[in-house]
Amino acid sequence: MSNALDALIEIFTWVGLGAGMLLALAAVFLLLADGTWLPARAVVERVGDGRVVRWFDDDGGVNEAALSAHDESKVGSADMIDIFYRRGSAHRMRLTRSSPLVRFMSLLAGGVLTLGLVAFIVSIVVLFVRG
Repeated sequence: MSNALDALIEIFTWVGLGAGMLLALAAVFLLLADGTWLPARAVVERVGDGRVVRWFDDDGGVNEAALSAHDESKVGSADMIDIFYRRGSAHRMRLTRSSPLVRFMSLLAGGVLTLGLVAFIVSIVVLFVRG
């Protein structure tokens, strides 16, 4: 039984730390690829069939983006909302500062790294308990 426990702890340590590092590297890459998103106050207006948001960017230009069905449900009947727009990219906005994909990858990397670290600590404790 102790050999099986040792093997299981060893596997969790190596897989947790190795995969966690790879996931953390992927999360950093996704964060850099996501770019810089700046906050702005936007006006919501009805245009034709749907609604759009309009805002001033950091260069003083006016930008416009159509609201998706998902954004429509979050905005509701508001006339003004706080948005985040991507610097250097016209007409791109979202309602959250960080990307959900980056947030998911960061949390997944943290969880897997924690698993590897806990397995490593358990292996050290088991080593001293047996000794």
